[in-house]
Amino acid sequence: MHFKKSIIASLFVSAPLFAQGQLSQQALQEFTQNTQFQFAVVDNFHNKDGGFIGQISLANGSNVALPKGESDWQIYIHSIRKITRVDNPGLKIEHVNGDLHRIVPNKQFAGLAKGATLRFNYEAGAYIVSYTDFMPRAFMVSGNKTEVFANTDTEDMKAFVAPFERENQLKKFDQPKDLSVIADAANRYQANLVNKKYTVSQEAALKRIIPMPQQVDFNRGEVTLDNNWQIRFAGRLTAEVAVFVEDLTKNHQLTLTAQPDHIAVNNHPVIDIKVDAKVNKGKSESYRLNLDKDKITIIGSDNAGAFYGLQSLLALIPADASSSVTLPRVEIQDSPRYDWRGMHYDNARNYHGKDAMFKLVEQMARYKLNKLHWHFSEDEGWRLEIPGLPELTEIGAYRCFDLAENECLLTQLGTGPHKSGSGNGYLTRAEFVELLKFAAARHVNIIPEIEGPGHARASIKAMEARYRKLLKQEKELRVGSIKATATDAEGGVLQSSAATAYLLSDPADTSIYETVQLYKDNSVNVCLDSSYQFFDKVTYELQQMYREAGVRLTNLHFGGDEVGAGSWTGSPACQAIFADPNNGVSGVADLKPYFTQRIAKMLYKRGIAPGAWEDGLMYDRTNPFNRDEMPNPVFTANVWDNIWEWGVADRAYRLANAGYQVVMSHGTHLYFDHPYEAHPEERGYYWATRATNTEKAFGYMPDDVYANADFTRTGEKIENLEALVGRPMPKLEKPENILGIQGQVWSETIRTEDQVLAMIFPRLLSVAERAWHKADWEGQKPDSIARSKDFAEFSAALAVKELTKMAKGGVKPNLPVPGGVIEQGKLKANAAFDYLAIEYSLDNGASWNLYTAPISVKEQQKVALRSRLNDEVVSRITFVN
Repeated sequence: MHFKKSIIASLFVSAPLFAQGQLSQQALQEFTQNTQFQFAVVDNFHNKDGGFIGQISLANGSNVALPKGESDWQIYIHSIRKITRVDNPGLKIEHVNGDLHRIVPNKQFAGLAKGATLRFNYEAGAYIVSYTDFMPRAFMVSGNKTEVFANTDTEDMKAFVAPFERENQLKKFDQPKDLSVIADAANRYQANLVNKKYTVSQEAALKRIIPMPQQVDFNRGEVTLDNNWQIRFAGRLTAEVAVFVEDLTKNHQLTLTAQPDHIAVNNHPVIDIKVDAKVNKGKSESYRLNLDKDKITIIGSDNAGAFYGLQSLLALIPADASSSVTLPRVEIQDSPRYDWRGMHYDNARNYHGKDAMFKLVEQMARYKLNKLHWHFSEDEGWRLEIPGLPELTEIGAYRCFDLAENECLLTQLGTGPHKSGSGNGYLTRAEFVELLKFAAARHVNIIPEIEGPGHARASIKAMEARYRKLLKQEKELRVGSIKATATDAEGGVLQSSAATAYLLSDPADTSIYETVQLYKDNSVNVCLDSSYQFFDKVTYELQQMYREAGVRLTNLHFGGDEVGAGSWTGSPACQAIFADPNNGVSGVADLKPYFTQRIAKMLYKRGIAPGAWEDGLMYDRTNPFNRDEMPNPVFTANVWDNIWEWGVADRAYRLANAGYQVVMSHGTHLYFDHPYEAHPEERGYYWATRATNTEKAFGYMPDDVYANADFTRTGEKIENLEALVGRPMPKLEKPENILGIQGQVWSETIRTEDQVLAMIFPRLLSVAERAWHKADWEGQKPDSIARSKDFAEFSAALAVKELTKMAKGGVKPNLPVPGGVIEQGKLKANAAFDYLAIEYSLDNGASWNLYTAPISVKEQQKVALRSRLNDEVVSRITFVN
């Protein structure tokens, strides 16, 4: 069985026939440990917006010289931009797959002497304006030996990336003009002044509940909560009360006796927690909360409503309260704006560990978010143990240098050559069941995503490795058995054998394609029955995990997005389907809807609602798949592509009008893998927008998609969206099909737990706010003054209590970088959040002082500024002068 040949296979035979011997392990270690490897951006303005010039340099501080001419050594780098050529006649660059590239010397290579530096430019696609666009762990190979360049084995990107200083490094392009404003201390200071005209008292910030309740009435007086209080609860709320008691004890050292409500309280003040289906006219997840002198009453319309009432009570407690806390007396009546209030989390590209998931779920619950969309499968990894398919995690959960991909996936995204590199790992079945129970107790529904047909390289390669392993076993057992009806170069195998049972690729497929992420072999073959057998097997095992956890698998996402153009065009299996006149499939354009219908019907039989990304449900830019062909009562669509000038932001309404249930997931406001501000030191991609800070996410208006049209990708202000698109924009005809909103984080540039949680928090609280509460300032022409005032109150609450509570929960949130200027000999500084501490340094960061008011400094004094939460959580440093 011949799997499609690729450059990976050719690398085994394309190594140069060299005259020089291999580098010894000692020589390879010496060279990589003592050679400084560096990336640099030379010119983003090289080819309008279509390419840039980069540079790689090798400063040889080792005792090893690289000889002239062809040699055995090769250097592998991770580059998210496809490199097309190098300006050095002695070197050849090869794109392997995905972000992996290989540099090899040829006959013209001039050598690299001890103490010398090899420096060469290269041309690649698009542009690079951020340190984190470059990936760590460049490595060198000689024979079967691999070593990482030591200075690249770090998360300190400046250790191997040259500074971004010139305009043609800081901006993406000059044709068209990149209008992005690169953040600095001065323009931050001016931007922060906008909200400074609104005075938010600390008392008001402490009272501010996130997300804001529908109705809040603070009465005169206070109530003191201490260990003399007791808890009485309806028996059905046992799980919710257990979480509440744990939070009180862990975070505030309050130990309250909690008992079912048939047990008398006697003379103790009491927190009374119950359920009444009539609360707020029976709307699910609603609650009433009343804080009085000796009694706190929480009544939920259901268990979730009671839980959210408890979260609002906890939200009123100051972060540093311990053993006793004074709270304002208040009456609250509350219901959610949307049923779907979610967060999408990709740890398939880079795994961040088990704890990151538990911390995320815990924080989501605190802010009344109820859907965790778990993206556990991707091109770069599969992160959940599936009984019966061990290869998915034995191979699919790890990346390393194995071109054959028998032991691991091809290394990507800065993992380097070793399994010990970043991004590797997975959740065991037992750990996922534990997570499901943890989430269920907090009313968070985990929605798994099995990516397909695109973005599926990890599962495809794992199943090919499974095929090879089982085929070998079958060969060993084949003596005396019936011969295969057709033989191949590997000895022949029955198509019905165990080896092919879950195969996701057609061995005879000659299709040629390349995806946005530069993959050439990541599309599941939708014409193979074994592909659907795989999806059904994984779905079955997922259902068993959910059942063991005592919950139901209600929704399953299957991706559907960004299938490489050209997929399946050379597949004989697909040609056979086209030849069948009875299946309604006549050509390649019919294959995505064919796949979608088969998956939808499979899930319908299992009682599961399917979900997909918007482009996985579209024939073209404007026409959704025929909803009537899918029997599922609910079919969710995540709409993400609202790059306004691309002209498909109206898909949210097109899909809702066509009968799909839409979850707003828009890239311009809700993608939290994007930078917080336009600055080269900020982490993240920026394809949808140059930056998304907490305030921008806070300003998202889910009820009117078009009202969010602010700027194009170049930074040009949008005055007339219809004129920009050049055609009528459809109206929303079925508002009942808008389920809600969710934030997204994709993890290409995010390799650690701290990194991913900082990218999510505090921006996710903006999603919680908009998903639960509709502000008065929202509308087709939003009230910007009212919005700024609202955000000032929201952000003050973040600084006064919420950020500290997150830190107590093991989350290190991102802090906004301060602004600062020197005017008339006075240093003035401010932060985007009122009450967030600012520190300054006059000795380049050797020592820090708390900024409380303008201080006298020399006009040319270099001043370092940072915001600070505690010893472990500080912002990035900015400089005045």
